[in-house]
Amino acid sequence: MKKGLFVLSTMLILMSGLTGAPEDKKITGWSWGGVPAIAYNSDTGFLYGIILNPFNYGDGSMYPDYLYSIYMEWSRTTKGSGINKLFFDSKYLLPAGIRVTGELSYLTEQALPFYGFNGYETEYHPEYEDDQDPGYITRVYYRHMRNQFKLTADFQKQVFNPHLRAIVGLGFLNNEIGPVDVATLNKGKDAADQLPVYSDPDSIGLYSSYVAKGFISSAEEKGGRVNYLKLGAVYDTRDNEANPMSGMWTEALLLTAPAFLGSDFSYTELTITHRQYFTLIPRDLSFAYRLGYQAVIGGEIPFFMLPYYQSSYQTQEGFGGSKTFRGILKNRVVGNSVALFNAELRWKFFRTVVFGQNLYLALNAFVDGGQTLSQYGNQTYLNSLGSAAKQDALHLSYGGGFRIALNENFIIAVDYGLAADPQDGTSGLYIGLGYLY
Repeated sequence: MKKGLFVLSTMLILMSGLTGAPEDKKITGWSWGGVPAIAYNSDTGFLYGIILNPFNYGDGSMYPDYLYSIYMEWSRTTKGSGINKLFFDSKYLLPAGIRVTGELSYLTEQALPFYGFNGYETEYHPEYEDDQDPGYITRVYYRHMRNQFKLTADFQKQVFNPHLRAIVGLGFLNNEIGPVDVATLNKGKDAADQLPVYSDPDSIGLYSSYVAKGFISSAEEKGGRVNYLKLGAVYDTRDNEANPMSGMWTEALLLTAPAFLGSDFSYTELTITHRQYFTLIPRDLSFAYRLGYQAVIGGEIPFFMLPYYQSSYQTQEGFGGSKTFRGILKNRVVGNSVALFNAELRWKFFRTVVFGQNLYLALNAFVDGGQTLSQYGNQTYLNSLGSAAKQDALHLSYGGGFRIALNENFIIAVDYGLAADPQDGTSGLYIGLGYLY
């Protein structure tokens, strides 16, 4: 059971040095921000780590824009999960106005969420995971193991007008997939706290059940390589990328994973996203929304790539969870095509200068939603559904959050979301960096 999540920001220690300041100070050189993270989960163990996100503002003439942004995350759990991530972004590193964003990461997940395919088409049974319920099977019933190596690079260049950019990208992902390693998670636990050990796939977990029934093919059950090429166009009129008060950010992306790049799976995916921002009170109150659509338009995508939502900035994982539908179970809403929306009010209610650094505090209220539009699954899976198969419907969540922003770009984010339907879980608390979009 999840016992709690606590993140301590070093910036909160600086609050004693607050002095009111109505106008922002011009920032030069490097600005550093970091978030130590501590968490505990009785199955995956104690988590410890740190996130650092320094920005270089050069001579300050472009502030709040920056020369370079470097995101570094390192965390571990005592049961073997871990995040090793380096992300870089710059409009000024390469000549000819080419923007480069890149990621190098290695992720080890002992218990990655998996809730089947096509949203409500797969019924969710919370009692299977509740060790206090008579229907309990195992706390990791809706989980599987994944280790992933990821290397990506995207390049954007202005074309035709100042707000239009073309994008070309490459990605190399290697995934190792399997059932949860129960023996490892049980090490050091009292007998009463250990996870049950089963031989029946239906009891081991949903992933093992899908493999045994042929819903997940032998070609994809253990993972594999996905190497892709990304092409697209981006139209961007935002006044500030980190938290815009006006403008729009719209993009159409085509991702294809051909065999000649060494990919074990060949498919093509289309992603269209529109984001728009409106000032309600200058500098203080804004409204933002996002509309998105993603669909496989050719080939066959492996099940473990379904949760990824493509972007021109940084591809995120999870249709459901902190990056799409806050309060809904992570990876709950996956299908061959998915539509989503987010709407959010953002209020910067306090501004100041802390030891020469600009800082503001903000609150946000949001509604998130999405739905699968077309089914994913091989013929064996689709045949098993029969005429009584449930159709997916709108998944909805709502909630609020708090932000602490240093120099406009380093933004500590706390969001709490509630799911509208118990089939999507109950709620979620998320602590990280930045606004959702």
